[in-house]
Amino acid sequence: MRNIKPNIDATEFGSITVEGVTFEKDIIIRLDGNVRKRKKKLSRKVYGTSHIISQKEAKHVFDKGAEKLIIGSGQEGMVKLSEQASDYFSKKGCEVELIPTPEAIKKWNEAKGKVIGLFHLTC
Repeated sequence: MRNIKPNIDATEFGSITVEGVTFEKDIIIRLDGNVRKRKKKLSRKVYGTSHIISQKEAKHVFDKGAEKLIIGSGQEGMVKLSEQASDYFSKKGCEVELIPTPEAIKKWNEAKGKVIGLFHLTC
């Protein structure tokens, strides 16, 4: 699998622009560079909110071989990892960087290696 990391152009409350394409839903960027809509319901079913990432969502987000996950935790940093999700990524040897989305896009664009991303666009 080739590692083709798309550049994130910008974010503002409720949107993110990747390689000139604007998304108005939370997104995941896979190891192969594909941008997908985040499956928030995997966490909402467990916690009643998508602001806590569940183990089930963590399993969905993780790509085999990923060494790092950059999580844009929202414009004001409201998204958190559940303890189970954190343990899951640790067991997979995947470092997690959880920072507000505006900072996370800078980290994403500078990141090297096998990196995946999850970006929350509001709060």
